[in-house]
Amino acid sequence: MTTELLRRIARSRLPLTLSSREEVEAVRQLRKQGLVLALVPAPSDPVNLSGTATAAQVLAITPEGLDRLASAPASQPHRMALPPRWIPWLRTEGSGYRHQASARA
Repeated sequence: MTTELLRRIARSRLPLTLSSREEVEAVRQLRKQGLVLALVPAPSDPVNLSGTATAAQVLAITPEGLDRLASAPASQPHRMALPPRWIPWLRTEGSGYRHQASARA
């Protein structure tokens, strides 16, 4: 689950607040591995170091986390969609953009 959560964090706007128990624990694991910079509160009972934290806030993905994302196989392909206003610009003759096949001709 931690790799999937890391992917989700990478696709999200930061800082990202996560509040489910499983997500907080996964963020804690990502932080221990040095993959994210996150604020995870202490357990609700600090004397016994038990109980669950109510929320975690992810501030950034570390360079190690980015390396992990780059090396992990994707569960599904992710494409960056271009905004519609860019598409006509890419297809115009005077834009400087040339497809490799048309550049050889």
